[in-house]
Amino acid sequence: MYAQVVPVSSPNPLRTRLRPLALAAMLLAGAGLHAQAVAQTAPATASYSIPAGPLAGALNRYAQQAGVSIVIDASKVQGLTSAGLQGSYAIDDGFAMLLRGSGYAIGKTSTGYVLVAAPAVAAPTAAASSASAAERTMPSITIVGQAEQGATTEGSGSYTARKITIGKGEQAMKDIPQSVSVLTRQRLDDQGITDLSVAVNNVTGVVGVHGVGPGVVITARGFQIDQWQYDGVPIDRNTYALGNWGQENMVIYDRLEVLRGAAGMLVGTGSPGGSVSLVRKRPGATRSVSLTARAGSWDHYGAQLDVSSPLTADGSLRGRVIVDEDDTHSFIDQVWSKNRTLYAALDYDLGPATTLGLAISNVNVHGRPTFIGLPRYEDGSALNLPRSTFTGADWNRSEAKQTNVYLDLEHHFNSQWSLKASAVNMKENTGSVHQRLASAIQPDGSGASYGDFGMDFDNRKRGIDTYVRGKFDGLGMAQEVLVGASYVTLASDDRYARVWESGANVFNIKHHRPWQDIDSIAARPMGVTSNSTYEIRQKGLYGSWNGQLTGKLKAVLGGRFSWYDFLYATPKGSEEQLNATAKFTPSAGLIYALDPQWSAYASYADIFTPQSIRDVQGKILKPITGSNYEAGIKGELMDGKVNTSLAVFRYDHKNRAVTDYAADLACDGQYCSRASGKVRSQGLEAEVSGEVARGLQLSAGYAYTTTTYLNDPDNQGKVFSTWTPKHMLRLWSSYTLPGDWDKFSVGAGTSLQSHTVDTERTFKVAGFSIWNARLGWQATPQVALSLNVNNVFDKRYIIPSYNTTGSNNYYGDPRNVQFTVKYTPKW
Repeated sequence: MYAQVVPVSSPNPLRTRLRPLALAAMLLAGAGLHAQAVAQTAPATASYSIPAGPLAGALNRYAQQAGVSIVIDASKVQGLTSAGLQGSYAIDDGFAMLLRGSGYAIGKTSTGYVLVAAPAVAAPTAAASSASAAERTMPSITIVGQAEQGATTEGSGSYTARKITIGKGEQAMKDIPQSVSVLTRQRLDDQGITDLSVAVNNVTGVVGVHGVGPGVVITARGFQIDQWQYDGVPIDRNTYALGNWGQENMVIYDRLEVLRGAAGMLVGTGSPGGSVSLVRKRPGATRSVSLTARAGSWDHYGAQLDVSSPLTADGSLRGRVIVDEDDTHSFIDQVWSKNRTLYAALDYDLGPATTLGLAISNVNVHGRPTFIGLPRYEDGSALNLPRSTFTGADWNRSEAKQTNVYLDLEHHFNSQWSLKASAVNMKENTGSVHQRLASAIQPDGSGASYGDFGMDFDNRKRGIDTYVRGKFDGLGMAQEVLVGASYVTLASDDRYARVWESGANVFNIKHHRPWQDIDSIAARPMGVTSNSTYEIRQKGLYGSWNGQLTGKLKAVLGGRFSWYDFLYATPKGSEEQLNATAKFTPSAGLIYALDPQWSAYASYADIFTPQSIRDVQGKILKPITGSNYEAGIKGELMDGKVNTSLAVFRYDHKNRAVTDYAADLACDGQYCSRASGKVRSQGLEAEVSGEVARGLQLSAGYAYTTTTYLNDPDNQGKVFSTWTPKHMLRLWSSYTLPGDWDKFSVGAGTSLQSHTVDTERTFKVAGFSIWNARLGWQATPQVALSLNVNNVFDKRYIIPSYNTTGSNNYYGDPRNVQFTVKYTPKW
């Protein structure tokens, strides 16, 4: 239970145009003004009359009279009393007098005050003997962003999070009756991860599949996760006419949160695999500037500027700008890309209890890509071509642009009740013209065809999510309720053209065939062109109830009503429409506190996913339905520095779309689909993350997963998810050396997984174990250097994808290095 007092007055709002470079200059100037203003501000005094009594009540009354906000964990001060306060005091001194002898002190935050454990105070010296009792009792404490510190991982130095927000509002991992992982800012920085596809492949039980396009298909427990949360707003991804284009630059995000298992309440028509949440970086309450430079294998160079600062003297307006440039070639001949990311954000405290956030991000990626990897011999054996083999033409080109606008408002009515409203607008355009090489290969290298493809995908995604969360005591128990609503839309306008030309030889690839664009490809005699549009609208009302049934047993009940409208304009000019009205998906869980650190849980959740895929008759397949069961144990150890979990799960579903090879290319030149019957996914997951020993950060996760067709006319008993290995181990650790060597840190880890199979289940894709290492040196308080070596032993391997004999066999990255220098001036 938390107590918070909200003053009546609030400052006037300010408006700032979000132009990144201009805002960066404002932040630097604002930092100096803020420092000057703070230095010149003297504490004001006022007269107080607080009677003796319970400490929580005294603090609340004092905060109300002082006109400030305070957050208190009432359970920590239960039974403590205060002698009260009479007379005139500055705010900090008054708090100190009330807290004398309690073992607690007051920490300052960007939005008010928070109760913290008092640090040990040395005996006063002669020079300090004249200091007031209040000054001796409470040393100066400033907590940066303490109001959000539970969830924010930036600056924590940790591989775990004390709180996460994927479940609507801050929650401890052990209070969520499902498997949850978090990839913190510290771990992303230590491993040098800037790409989402690399990030998800470092999360327990998750496989980031290399799609047909340059993006990533995120899967967990054998199922795709095609709705991603952006600051809590679910946005449809990978809804394209052809290929998979979902990409994200991780430099603007504080962390990646992943919930595995059915997540219908969070995202509506969700995936049985789970939900992923990308949580963006926010402006800080203190001034900071960092400059980062990167250089590595294959002419890889990058630079980043990150500026954050209060923009007003009282810190109520804060801003942040990130500019990131990344240019690289590839281990594949002729392949290169350039990535520019701009991010600007403002947070404004309308009052001590209300914060408005506004941000914009822009990502522009262009380069010369390679598509669909390599084919294989007809028997499924590998060609053993050099990893540098390029199958495209010298006119291969692609560009992806994404502009996101974020808006959110968070208000605390009091210590128990809060409101959060978030909105995201995403405009995305992706296009490419390229040559592919596909079809099974004969021993002499013949048998393949060149495919010339042109694509232009344009879409806009909008989403809004709002909820109210509150705590209260009723019916003799502590209760918490959550009520929310969401509305998400997607509108796309997609065009592609393609033509195939036989006679290719994989051992003598023609890279200089005539230059093409989308119009020239469509105009060729055998060319195929297609225009299609999607319109998706999804509305939802959701809620949950969390009740403390006994001193140790807690129940969690939830559910969602979903409305879903889907309209697909087919290439032939016809329309397919899908509607679902007030579809209810329930969830339930029990959590039993074994002791203050460990809890056991069991949970159940339904899933409902409408499908837009057509069968050979051109009809939309009926929705996926299913039930998810999970049980496990979770621990929050070492005062929250370590989180650990062990879970077993089973998910049964029916009506899943599968590729209908028997129908050949009857659906506009593509394979049709059909319902799969019944499928089961089950397994075990275990994870530990955090500071397991002094100076040792560890993130280790193991997953055992099987996916099987239980009832299917063609595939019964076969593997359902061809790219999901039975065994996966994700491991990374970092150790700061002790004593005089504490400026050095070493890191090492592995990504290990067993074999998978191709989409036709005719051959195995070998498993692999990839080892990575890092050496870091804090040369000065301002300068940090690091060297990362990936794939230390230069393992040659094929990554999971839509592997077939004809295409989509991609080599993983060979051994590579990256050198990073980060300069953080002290203000």
